[in-house]
Amino acid sequence: MLNTKAFKAYDIRGLCPEEVNEELAYRVGKVFCALFGAESVVVGRDIRLTGPKLQSALCDGLQDGGANVIDIGQCGTEMIYFATSYLNADGGIMITASHNPASYNGLKLVRRDARPVGMDTGLKEIEEMVRKDDFPHHLMAGKARGILTGQDILRPYTEHILKYIDLKQLKPVKIVVNPGNGGAGTVVDELEKHLPFQFIKINYEPDGTFPNGVPNPMLEENRKATSDAVVKNQADFGIAWDGDFDRCFFCDETGKFVEGYYLVGLLAENFLHKYPGCKIMYDPRLVWNTEAIVRSHGGIPVRCKSGHAFMKQCMRENDVIYGGEMSSHHYFRDFTFCDSGMITALIVCEMLCSCGKKLSELIGSMEDAFPCSGEINRKVADSKAVLAKLEKKYKEGKADRLDGLSMEFPNWRFNLRASNTEPVIRLNVETRGDRKLLAEKTQELLQEIGGEPA
Repeated sequence: MLNTKAFKAYDIRGLCPEEVNEELAYRVGKVFCALFGAESVVVGRDIRLTGPKLQSALCDGLQDGGANVIDIGQCGTEMIYFATSYLNADGGIMITASHNPASYNGLKLVRRDARPVGMDTGLKEIEEMVRKDDFPHHLMAGKARGILTGQDILRPYTEHILKYIDLKQLKPVKIVVNPGNGGAGTVVDELEKHLPFQFIKINYEPDGTFPNGVPNPMLEENRKATSDAVVKNQADFGIAWDGDFDRCFFCDETGKFVEGYYLVGLLAENFLHKYPGCKIMYDPRLVWNTEAIVRSHGGIPVRCKSGHAFMKQCMRENDVIYGGEMSSHHYFRDFTFCDSGMITALIVCEMLCSCGKKLSELIGSMEDAFPCSGEINRKVADSKAVLAKLEKKYKEGKADRLDGLSMEFPNWRFNLRASNTEPVIRLNVETRGDRKLLAEKTQELLQEIGGEPA
């Protein structure tokens, strides 16, 4: 039986070719058709060197399963979401390992209307059939092999994401843009034709060997290139993307990294200004700043368990216009409820152009009101035991178990949760304007958690 260790909660991701290889890709494609009755599937890949071979095998599996395959070539994950809807396809599969090292690759799967395929929505069944090579041939009786065609969707995709901003509000600001040698540069070049910005481009050429480090701006060491370039070029701010550019990250004009938590508040304010009374979704890890902004602007806050499958489902069920996670996934109702690093970048650019303030000013007021620790990861032997220990120690607080363990006190709160994708436990702490208390409680919690930095 085939090794299916690469099957995770929301996608397929692992070392290539040990865990993710051509045989696995072929089986996934064939099973995908049978399980969802897919007759047309969009396929694309990121810039990883193993992508073309995996894509060829995947397309063979989809075609043998009876689906017509639409190849959109090298792209970002959000372009698969867009193309699946735009081309009215039955599903889409992106070949990517996002922000993981170059030795990894994987598959992200969506159904019609770009609905995610996770363990609760078909991925578990796909894993079982792939592992056993148990293809339901009776479901494909009489189906001919599908055909493969190519289609360039860059222009319609770009036209769509530009609709999220008012081009008349834009000014000729100077912006550092850093794709991390991932795929974002192709889209930035296309957007550049329509924008009055001066782009300072670094780590720009797509390169699957990642010569300047893994394209993951969440890592401290990967922020420095963007930060240094902002300072050196006296730019107004900087933007960095992960490898498949469904997330973007910002540095202010001083080169300081902006926590994703505060961007959720910033985008919430933007949508509430344009759409008064709308619903805004956020995850439970850090909440006070977002809730304060949503309520002060007359919006309706909607809390949801973190993870893209949960967030997208919650958005659909509650007709949420915008939702954000502190991990820098930002979701938009009019983008088939999916996340987009490019739409996020455009909206923040518009806000900064129209408000006349610097990014440090906008974020600084939020940091002062609700300072946070940022997410701290620890490797521990037993996550459940750690959670139980902390719940007992802090039993005087108000407990919430929507996502891991949240404990709330009058002037501070924390959230501790086991990762859905990595063998680590994640801590977030925030206070009501008290940086000293934040430092004390963060250190206290880390001593209780133990383990090693992850």
